[in-house]
Amino acid sequence: MEHTYQYAWIIPFVPLPIPLLIGVGLLLFPRATKNLRRIWAFLSVLLLTIVMIMSIDLSIQQINRSFIYQYIWSWVINNDFSFELGYLIDPLTSIMLVLISSVGIMVLIYSDNYLSHDQGYLRFFTYMSLFSTSMLGLVISSNLIQIYIFWELIGMCSYLLIGFWFTRPLAANACQKAFVTNRVGDFGFLLGILSFYWIIGSFEFQDLFEVSNNLIYNNEINLLLLIFCAPLLFIGAAAKSAQFPLHVWLPDAMEGPTPISALIHAATMVAAGIFLVARLLPLFIVIPYIKNGIAFIAIITLFLGATLALAQKDIKRSLAYSTMSQLGYIMLAISMGSYRTALFHLITHAYSKALLFLGSGSVIHSMETIVGYSPDKSQNLVLMGGLRKHIPITKIAFLLGTLSLCGIPPLACFWSKDEILKDSWFYSPIFAIIAWLTAVLTAFYMFRIYLLTFEGHFNINFKNYSGKETNSFASISLWGKSRLKTITNCVFLETLLRMTTNEKPSFSLKKKKIYYNANLRKNIQPFISIFANKKIFLYPYESDDVILFCLLLLILFALFVGAIGISFDHSIMTLDILSKWLTPSINLLHPNLQNSPNLSEFLQDTIFSVSIVSVGIFIALFFYKPVYSCFQNLELINSFGKLFSKTLFADKIRGIIYNWSYNCGYIDAFYTKFLTGGIRVLMEITNFFDRRLIDGITNGMGVISFFLGETIKYLGGGRVSSYLFFFSFYLSIFLFIFYIFYFYILF
Repeated sequence: MEHTYQYAWIIPFVPLPIPLLIGVGLLLFPRATKNLRRIWAFLSVLLLTIVMIMSIDLSIQQINRSFIYQYIWSWVINNDFSFELGYLIDPLTSIMLVLISSVGIMVLIYSDNYLSHDQGYLRFFTYMSLFSTSMLGLVISSNLIQIYIFWELIGMCSYLLIGFWFTRPLAANACQKAFVTNRVGDFGFLLGILSFYWIIGSFEFQDLFEVSNNLIYNNEINLLLLIFCAPLLFIGAAAKSAQFPLHVWLPDAMEGPTPISALIHAATMVAAGIFLVARLLPLFIVIPYIKNGIAFIAIITLFLGATLALAQKDIKRSLAYSTMSQLGYIMLAISMGSYRTALFHLITHAYSKALLFLGSGSVIHSMETIVGYSPDKSQNLVLMGGLRKHIPITKIAFLLGTLSLCGIPPLACFWSKDEILKDSWFYSPIFAIIAWLTAVLTAFYMFRIYLLTFEGHFNINFKNYSGKETNSFASISLWGKSRLKTITNCVFLETLLRMTTNEKPSFSLKKKKIYYNANLRKNIQPFISIFANKKIFLYPYESDDVILFCLLLLILFALFVGAIGISFDHSIMTLDILSKWLTPSINLLHPNLQNSPNLSEFLQDTIFSVSIVSVGIFIALFFYKPVYSCFQNLELINSFGKLFSKTLFADKIRGIIYNWSYNCGYIDAFYTKFLTGGIRVLMEITNFFDRRLIDGITNGMGVISFFLGETIKYLGGGRVSSYLFFFSFYLSIFLFIFYIFYFYILF
């Protein structure tokens, strides 16, 4: 075991050869490097698999022996300064290593197929390997300054990946917005690091915790100083993990490729902020008001994220706000001292959200065959619908991810989210009510996404030859997997189909032939363009086997990863590996919040939580799927529907809620008008002051000197008598003024 821990420092550097070799290869052998691009993808997956194996080995040792290992060596030594580098392997580190490597492998395999035709294929895997190296280095760091180094590397990689398609103006603006927003948090983080070094004299975590506790216990430090410095450390975590008010970069980050969205939201960038707060929790819990402040920010974040996801049309932006809300839950659990529960939800949420994002990527990939490669259309929920018939595996994967995130047993997020909601009652009833209300909103907007995407019918509208809009469209598959549909109110087109193919359109899959469909598509193409004013659309098709393989693996995680935290007292079901894993950390923090409930208490909490979630699901079904259509003859249902639409959700209230959500809570508009606009006004005032006042005085003195010189030169005629006259005249005036002033002062 000691031998394994001694070589744990290698873990962050295992993926590093990929970006180095690709960079050298593109410089020296560009054609050969590009031709072997699938080899680079295979090597990326292989190296990250090695990291996962090493991480699992370290985690097993952590579970069996609860062993914490730290190795430090000096780098810079001076009389008054000593800087050390090292690595720390503890339960938190081992959890993050497994999470990063496992999700990263799925994303890399998925990306190999998803971006197979992209020109930036090699560039993508270069950035991904560097991103993995940065995150792995962050979680094994043993001091604050070392964390800050990898912290900045993560910010740089996120900038490159979010702006991967930098030719798109939206992507270019999104990566700049993410970079600038995180610079605000990083600046505060750097100030916090320097402040605590000035107070304590060390960057090491152990010294930071021990000295801070001793100073506070012995009243040897002003608490106001610590209360001022500690939030600076949290600002950096708030920016990375998209906590209010530094959350504005997260939805715009969806302009990057979908695999990047999955990695950022599941296991890397947003997880870095959670990791930092969890790492510094022994410091935060001993400083008054800091935990309450973090809890206040977290409760705003989780509720705000849920409300902003209610009316989003972009499927990825809806999931982004969902991530923001769930990160608020995790941050709330940490601030309450529920260390185990927070990390438990971090794990379950990571796999569930990775499943949802990769599932959304499969949906987008399918929609692109219908509406083209325009992201504003292929990601638009309004243009989706009825996909369950055409991409059934993706539908099942997305449904399971949705149920997990809503908290439906026995899926993964249920076990962790239910614990957070239960612990919130002991911390603050007001926070608990908000958290439970957010759970209802989570169920509503997640099922809204699912229903708009997979249920109902296609919502694509185009005009037929008569100029009328229609929802149906001609769809012909080369492989005979889809059924032919004629355009509504277009009998002439149906006749035209029969004339061009010399046979009746068959709706039997057995009679469909490849050559028939290919010929049919060839013949109908010009007529659709003429009479329907639109090219033929294809039905969406299921993604390739590689993408489905990743989804199926993540389904297994979403189903069974919650088992690591299941524990009931006095029951047969005791699979709580997580508590054993985190034993040293739990004992260090709050063991009183880690007690396992008995089976009866668990069943009571489960019934209540599932009932609450079911309310949100029912509301989503009520609005987005006519579940009561079969009861149209029942007067009670109709009366309830009319009352529901006229009172509680009147047009004005619906409009306010919709505008608030769709416009992102007007927070971006506020920043644009007051912050950006205020800075511009300040710059204009400064520019005016500099040009008109500072430069004006200098330039004015020069102009005055010039005109005085020009005036005086005409007074000089070269005659001494004239000079004496003017001298006497000015001298008499001066003496007169001096005399008047002197006389006035004396008398």
